[in-house]
Order: sequence, then structure tokens, then C-alpha cells
Amino acid sequence: MRIFHVQNSSVLESADLGDLTAAGLPAQGYVWVACARREFEVQQGQIQSMLQALCGLQLVDLHISDLLNNQLPSHYDYTSQYDMLVFRRLAAGIRPADVDNPAVPLATKPRRGGPPILRRIDTSPVGFAIFDHILLTVHPTDCAVREAYAAKLLQATHAESRSAGVRLPSSPADMMLRIVNQMVDGFLELRRELTRQLDHWQSELLSPQTRFNNWGALLDARLSLHHLDEICEDQRAALQDWIEAIKTWPDTDSPAAQRERDLLQVRSRDVLEHIERVVHHVRRLEQSAETAVQMHFSVQGSRTNEIMRTLTVLTAIFLPLNLITGFFGMNFDALPLIHQKTGLLWAIGSMAVVALTLIIVFWRKRYLARSAR
Repeated sequence: MRIFHVQNSSVLESADLGDLTAAGLPAQGYVWVACARREFEVQQGQIQSMLQALCGLQLVDLHISDLLNNQLPSHYDYTSQYDMLVFRRLAAGIRPADVDNPAVPLATKPRRGGPPILRRIDTSPVGFAIFDHILLTVHPTDCAVREAYAAKLLQATHAESRSAGVRLPSSPADMMLRIVNQMVDGFLELRRELTRQLDHWQSELLSPQTRFNNWGALLDARLSLHHLDEICEDQRAALQDWIEAIKTWPDTDSPAAQRERDLLQVRSRDVLEHIERVVHHVRRLEQSAETAVQMHFSVQGSRTNEIMRTLTVLTAIFLPLNLITGFFGMNFDALPLIHQKTGLLWAIGSMAVVALTLIIVFWRKRYLARSAR
């Protein structure tokens, strides 16, 4: 578990939940409590006590079940005291936690099927409970998003970052949106490798020199892309509900607070735009994979037609030759040319003329022409 006290220009980190409960909320700023899902399950009582001491309320039982559910789709819910958002991440890696030591992940065997990049994408949910002065997040055990944003948050307090105009999140809701945005952008970084893998399969499907036999992996890839499409749709619906909920918040009583509200809406729309980019990209990849399969079977059908055309032409050429040899092979003594010395030459010559004539006719009709690749 990691606990951050975020103020105007500084961030202090601690790991003791009891100290936070005893010290209370800071005079300025807010608190970010980030814990793994197994940690949240084990220390559920201490976290509820902390929320009761600092905010005067606790999480609803149904929301606790949602935060502990590893299969829950992205969705948004709220109460009169806090908001809750569950957002399924699209990140690399999935490892469960050790029961005895919930902060330590266990090594697991890689999943089979599909391209390597799809096997590495983990769609575990990340839960956010947004209070007025507390942000409680529940992550998978090995959540790289939490560690990356925590490092970014601590780095933002340096003098170089402040001089470069880097601003700390102004509220728990602002921090939640930044974490969600980082999760979405993480998939946008993975899309290049995924696109490269699918382009490689398309080249193999359409190449006449290779015989594609990786149908199981291609089917798994299509199913994974369809699953990602459903996840992205849930993400977009959850964030749209969040944006609509912001519009119902009470009006602010100061220009500064109103500006923070406007910035929060702008950031929410920006995150929604990033999600829509992911949806568009996943659907384009899914359509590309489907189109490649259809083109593959079209090419295979065209190759089969060419082979059958060549075999038909060869059969048509040799059919009259078989007729000639069959005619002179009959067991009759009165057949013409069989008693002449030049009979063999006449038979071979006639067969050559017939074969050459048919080849020229078929060539002019382009029956023997090879299709361009």
C-alpha cells in the first residue's frame, strides 16, 4: 500500500495507514491511498476505519464487492458523498497476489493462443473511490500504472518539473482522470506492435510462396480483438456517465473553483477522446484481420481456378492424341498406314500438328497465360 499527501507544490509519501488515521486529513491538499486488490481485501476493516475517521463515512458494501471483483466491467456509480469508477486497464502483464503476502505478486505461466502482444495485454479492472479530499484506488497486484504514475507524481515536485510548468493534480477527481488517461495511453503505445504482428500475418496469408497454417492463433487474435472492443465500449460508457455526473454537481461559489471545474470537464473530454481513438484502432484491426482472411480464401480460389484451367488445357491437348493412338492400336489388319514404312512418321507428324495447333489456339485465347501476382 502506498499513501501520498498531495499539496500545492509538494508530495509526501507514507505506507502506514494507522498514521494517516491518527494524523487526519492535511490542512491543504488531499490524500491518495493506492493499494492492491488483495491488500484491500485483507485490510478492508482498517481502510473503512480510516474513511470513517477522516470523512465520517464508509464505502457501501456493494461498492466494496465491486472493487474486489476481478471480472467486473468498466462502469460508474455514485452516492451523495463519493463517486466510484471501475475502469478496466489495457496494460501488459497479469500476476495474482500471494495470499500470505498480499503485496507480492506470484509468477504465472504465459497464456497461450494469439499473438504475443495480445497474450501480454491484461484487462484487469482498477477501482477508484473519489471523495472530497481522499482518492482510494484498488489496483491489480503488479499494476505498472500505479507505479509509473506514483513515480511521475513524485518527479513533478522537483524544481525542474515545476519550472517546466508541470502541475500537480488539483483534486482527487483530477488525479483519477490522469491515471485513467495514462492507462488508455498505455494501450496506444502497445498498438504498434499489435499492428506489426497482424500485418505480418496478412503478408503470410496473401503470399503465394508460403502456406499459412497458423489458423488457431489468428482465430484467438480475432476473439481477443473482439473482447478488447467490448472492453473499450464499456470504458467509453463509464466515462460518459462520469461526464454527465459532473454537470449535475452544485455550482461553485468562486471563480477559481469554477475554473477547476471547467478544467476537470476538459480533461474528462480529452480522456474520452483517447478512448474513442482506442475503439477506432481496435475495430480497424479487427476489420483488417477479417479482410485478410477473406482475401486469403479469394486468392486460394483464384489459384485453384488457375490450376484447374491448366489441367483442363492439358487434357484437351492430349485427348485427340489419345484418340489417334487408340485408333491405330485396334487389332484390325486393314487399318491404313500400318503396313507402310512411313506410317509411323505420318502418325507422329499428325499428332504433333494437332498438339501444336491446340497449343497455339489455347495460347491465343489466353488459356495458358499466367496471372500476374
